[in-house]
Amino acid sequence: MPLAAVFDCEGPTLSADERAFFRDADPWGFILFARHCESAEAARALCGELRAAVGREAPILIDQEGGRVARLKPPAFPAHPAPAVFGALWKLDPAKAREAARLNGYLLARMILDVGATIDCAPMLDVPQKDSDATVLGDRALAKHPDVVAALGRAMMEGLLEGGALPVVKHLPGHGRALADTHHALARVGATKADLRATDFAPFRALADAPMGMTAHIVYEAYDPERPATLSPVVIDEVIRGEIGFKGLLFSDDLKMNALGGPLGARAGAALEAGCDIALCCNYSLADKIAAAEAARPLASESLARAEAALSRRRRPAPGDAAKDYEKLAALLKPALA
Repeated sequence: MPLAAVFDCEGPTLSADERAFFRDADPWGFILFARHCESAEAARALCGELRAAVGREAPILIDQEGGRVARLKPPAFPAHPAPAVFGALWKLDPAKAREAARLNGYLLARMILDVGATIDCAPMLDVPQKDSDATVLGDRALAKHPDVVAALGRAMMEGLLEGGALPVVKHLPGHGRALADTHHALARVGATKADLRATDFAPFRALADAPMGMTAHIVYEAYDPERPATLSPVVIDEVIRGEIGFKGLLFSDDLKMNALGGPLGARAGAALEAGCDIALCCNYSLADKIAAAEAARPLASESLARAEAALSRRRRPAPGDAAKDYEKLAALLKPALA
């Protein structure tokens, strides 16, 4: 069984030590960053190296939301709009906004498949609240109303699936009330259960059939005042699996973020123990990767079944003319960008 972890590599190509580590540890998958994607050719070559290291067609993730969060960047790759643009279009024409979000997801899928990735860490379904951190959310949020976020998130998810990629909804059970950037500090949310259910959880309930999801490094005091969702069996079992009803494969968010404490290696084991299916270990040194592999466990039982079910959702990409599709997307979005 593969290890219940996802890793990256430090440089644009694998070192001999990394290749040996991946061969022995056999992580379930890998993740790409901008440093790996200076060109389509470079990214494809690295994806080939990563899969050769484990001897199978391992899943490869990438964060390609559009706007600020893009690992595939111009001029080597087409620019995609920030998610908030679709919310702006919704105010003018909901039907066109849905179609634009679907087409955007489809084009993102074709882009990441072209470089060898198979999973896009999008759409983000967080509903921004007053004073939420602009760096974490801002124009990354699709809209400000949960129903609109759910509708646009559904359209983008369907577009990604149509294009042959698997979507990852994030950040369960909702990052919209965070007043801190969890890359740098732990965020605490003091909202009541009723408020969280009515707003933050709503888009995730509406997309509970998503094949994959990702947790939030946030303490929800109404449920578990001690542990962030990623490390909380209470939040994962009662909220994500229970109230929201999410049955898909659950990744932790990046375990190197400063919102979490303790040794990097131990965080992988803690996230899996709490109920995450896969530990996402980004930008770890080789020593930290080794420690994480020792703390993690093989993907087995219900987690293995969820992984297999999620991967079975991949479709053959629907044919399309990229140039014409980008022209159509630009035309749809023009009123929102005026």
